[in-house]
Amino acid sequence: MTILILEWSNPLNKSCAIHFSCVSQLFIFCSVMLHLSQDVEALRGELCRKDEECREQERRLAALEQQVQERTGVIVQLQQQLEEAAQRRQELQLLRDGEETLSRQAALPLQVKYVTKTVEVESAQSKQALIEAQAHNQALQEQLSVQRQLLRELEQQLHESQRSSSQLRQQILVYEGEMERAQGQLEAEMQSLEEEKNRVIEEAFIRAESEMKAVHENLAGVRMNLLTLQPALRTLTCDYNCLKRQVQDFPYMLEKAITEAKQEICQVIGEVSSANQELLRKYKREMNLRKKCHNELVRLKGNIRVLCRVRPVCAGETDAADTKNKVTFDPDDDAVLYLSNKGKLMTFELDKVFPTQATQEEVFQEVQSLVTSCIDGFNVCIFAYGQTGSGKTYTMEGVPEDPGINQRALRLLFSEVSEKKPDWDYKITVSMVEIYNETLRNLLGDNPSEKLDIKMCPDGSGQLYVPGLTEFTVESVEDINKVFDLGHMNRATACTNLNEHSSRSHALLIVTVAGFNSSTGHRTSGKLNLVDLAGSERITKSGAEGSRLREAQCINKSLSALGDVINALRSKHSHVPFRNSRLTYLLQDSLSGDSKTLMMVQVSPLESNVSESVCSLKFAQRVRSVEIGPSSSSRRQAESSSTSSSPTHDA
Repeated sequence: MTILILEWSNPLNKSCAIHFSCVSQLFIFCSVMLHLSQDVEALRGELCRKDEECREQERRLAALEQQVQERTGVIVQLQQQLEEAAQRRQELQLLRDGEETLSRQAALPLQVKYVTKTVEVESAQSKQALIEAQAHNQALQEQLSVQRQLLRELEQQLHESQRSSSQLRQQILVYEGEMERAQGQLEAEMQSLEEEKNRVIEEAFIRAESEMKAVHENLAGVRMNLLTLQPALRTLTCDYNCLKRQVQDFPYMLEKAITEAKQEICQVIGEVSSANQELLRKYKREMNLRKKCHNELVRLKGNIRVLCRVRPVCAGETDAADTKNKVTFDPDDDAVLYLSNKGKLMTFELDKVFPTQATQEEVFQEVQSLVTSCIDGFNVCIFAYGQTGSGKTYTMEGVPEDPGINQRALRLLFSEVSEKKPDWDYKITVSMVEIYNETLRNLLGDNPSEKLDIKMCPDGSGQLYVPGLTEFTVESVEDINKVFDLGHMNRATACTNLNEHSSRSHALLIVTVAGFNSSTGHRTSGKLNLVDLAGSERITKSGAEGSRLREAQCINKSLSALGDVINALRSKHSHVPFRNSRLTYLLQDSLSGDSKTLMMVQVSPLESNVSESVCSLKFAQRVRSVEIGPSSSSRRQAESSSTSSSPTHDA
């Protein structure tokens, strides 16, 4: 591949550097001028704010002066009223003086200088004058009383006016003090603002002078640089002409380079294609090897694996007298369980024992290898066995916040399918069946009470199928939850002495996984049966009566048929009685041939459930010794022989 490299000459680099220096100095000058303009704007804003404060102080001072003028007018009016009251007081004083003079003259004794004998002759005129004088005297007395009353009112008004005048004088003094203080503060603020303004202006001028000086120096340098740019410009013109000629020749060089690049790319694509073919061949080989190794691992563990889980003691069971824990574990071997029965310690050896503190995740990790076998085209059966109330439904279904094997298995299938999606296309379908009183019921159909039948596929494959069974295609966890909710709604449960919500039927979740490899054309089809068996216990202890008694009899009959099938497989009989029960007949393809089966036996640790626990564990040991199909390990035979010779088995 040819690479075209364009290189600038050294004079052009120098001229560009000089030009860049000039531009940077111009930018510095512009930034300095912008900074100065911002400072000036800030000073202007500060001056405007100080002027506004001064105007506000002047408005306040004008308002105070207006109030003082109003108070002065009030004082003038009060002084006028005072003067009028003083005049009235003087008039009253004169009247009082006249009365006192008359009273003093009347009090003086009469001095008789001459004795005259007077003969009074009453006449009408004198009587009339006397009456008029008396009337005039009476009027004067009334006027005098009125004047006295008026005098008292005027004196009272005078006192009030004097009091108001003294209060107003005090207020005037207070206002004058406030005005003087406000005027002093205003003058001090004006003085400080003036000083601050002068200081800021002086600093701004000093800074502006220094910055302007620096700008002038930069401008001088810029002028010098501009003078030196002229020869650089001529050099740049020459370089531009050279580049123009190179650009004219560029299409030919580019076409040549593209041709060479295409040749190299084609060569690389060929090499990558051959490498991809080799990788695909190796991938297919590794996938086949992984499948073989996985099947071999399951085979070495045993075609029927038996796990035991001991449920914890509930909070409401700790107060009863017969709730002692009779189950112990071996700290060095997680496959051994000890059960104390009537003073005798019984030992049970299984594939793995989960203690009471085991979580749902730990249980599922032990069974997830069987779940992935379904993707490879094998039939897998996982069922929970045990007495009522031992935790079978919890292990298989769990609770929404901590799901059990059913939902975790489907989630694992979704995860595995998504990982293989580029090459494989899988379809996962789900159906739910209930075996109630030896009758097959479709839990996902519109009519759950409809009876179904089990038939052999007419294609000669030997597979069993249920005509009319409803199947749902699931693609997400939401689809799973909808299917489970519908199935749980239609399942038969009832109350017994051992459990308030006992499952009175066998519930089967049937998952079918069909795969197609688009690159090889290979197809696979596997079935996963997840079975929640009904509770196994003696009828006398469960307290079943009436319809509950018939349910218990059917449950025990189907479990007994399952035991017969296990014994026949263990003894390698030529005939295995799968058809004796709907349960065993439906699970025939998962309990025979090249299938993989796992039983989770549930045990209660309480003393009151010891007899049922012993029966469940003995049945689990018999199941563990069963070999399905031609693939059986020597290890399983050795374990079976050791189990048959153990004290527990003899007991």
